[in-house]
Parts: sequence; structure tokens; C-alpha cells
Amino acid sequence: MVTDLADSIESMEQLATVWRAMVLDRDADADVRDLPGIAVRWADSRFAFWNCVTLTDVGADPVLAERRLTQAADIMRAKRQPGFLWVFEDLLDSEARAGLTAAAERAGLAYAFPGTGMAGDMLPLPEPAHPDLTFVRVRTDEHLCAYADLNSRAYGFPLEHGRDGLVGSTLWKNDVHAYLGMRGDEPVTCAATVEAEGRLFVALVATDPRWERRGYGEAVTRKALHEGARATGLTRATLHATVAGAPVYPRIGFRPNSPLRFFALR
Repeated sequence: MVTDLADSIESMEQLATVWRAMVLDRDADADVRDLPGIAVRWADSRFAFWNCVTLTDVGADPVLAERRLTQAADIMRAKRQPGFLWVFEDLLDSEARAGLTAAAERAGLAYAFPGTGMAGDMLPLPEPAHPDLTFVRVRTDEHLCAYADLNSRAYGFPLEHGRDGLVGSTLWKNDVHAYLGMRGDEPVTCAATVEAEGRLFVALVATDPRWERRGYGEAVTRKALHEGARATGLTRATLHATVAGAPVYPRIGFRPNSPLRFFALR
């Protein structure tokens, strides 16, 4: 993938900005340090996505990259709850990219799964519709519980871990444009957007595995983008896609930028 380095930097900075707000929402004393070459965004929540470390150097060579991986692993070992190291591949030089997995293993990290940073200037979007769905904005703890459970089912987390990440949040009820896609009375899909440094960031898109491949995830993502853009006037959006979501977002107007690799402690 050939990308503009500025887009990869934007993708990393969007993660650092949004995750700072998300983890402080869970714990006012969360670890949100910006260290040389490393951003820590760690709530020590049972919801593993809120426990994040990412590398921030631009153009790191193999020696610097391995040093940062070792430092990141040491930070993760000091925490109670597991989480992930996010590595934006295009921020590394070509030699460091080629040796990334081996260097991570030497640091005591194991490759977990891939992702892709994406961005686009596609807003505003038309009001979306899907013949099977109605959309409900997340405003209550009951809504947040449903939203959390959809993410837990989609990503294979215990339900109580997802709820630990979202239930009780005033941020998600008031400032995040979070929507449930309802099939009758059943929540089957969800997506959210939040303002971040002049962009609309898409977060925690999930569809119940029983209802996949019906266009539900795309429809609810369009709804969150439509409402977020209408409320903020923003025209650019960013996200970090999983393998499952990566084919969907270009249909909305997103373009891939930096490939991502996620690592966990061995």
C-alpha cells in the first residue's frame, strides 16, 4: 500500500486524541502519558480496547523501533488488565517494517491481528436508510449495555468486559454520536462518531454475528456519520478498520492509509 505519510501521521494522532478522551471517561486517573516515541492511553479496564499503547516516532529505523517495542512491552507488563500495542506500519522505515514481527517477539509481544487506518473527505452524507432497520441514538445505560454487548459478541469478549468499557458513561450518552441499528426491538448493529481535532472519528462499529452480511454495519455507520456531521459541520472523517470492516468503508468514501498491526503480551 502506497500512502501519503501525512495521512499515516493523522491516523496515529487521531487514535491518541480519541483514546485519551475514552480512557479518561472510564478513569479520571487513567494513564495518558505522551512519552518520547510512545503514547500511552490505558484505562486498565476489562474492556481491552481501552488499554492502548502506540508508537509515535516518524521514520523509526530498526534500532529505534526495537527499543520502542521493548519500552511498550514493559509498560504493558506493569498493568493489571491486558491491552494492545498499535503499530502504524508506515511510520516505520522500510527495514523496520520488514523486521517488525521478529522485533516484537524479541520484546515479548505476540502479533494479535491486523487493521487499516482510513480517512476521507466525504461529509456530509445523505440521510441513510435500510429496509430492516430503525436507528436509535444511545442516551441511556440500557442503550450503552446493548452497544457494549454487540461489541463483545462481534469481537469475542465476555459481555461483562464490554459493559465495563461503556456502561455508565456520560461521554457516550452526551458527546458521542452513537447509534443502535434495531431490527424490530432487537439491537443488531451499532456505530459511533466523535469530534476529534477537526475530524469525525468513527468508533466501535459492530454487528451481531448472527446478522452479518446484510448491510447493517454500513447503514449504521452512515447514520453515525450523517448525524455527527450534521451536529458539527465537519467534512473529514477517520477510522481504524478491522479486516471485517475494511471492505465496507471505501463504499462510504474512506481511503486506506497506514496498515496497522496489533500486538499483545505473550
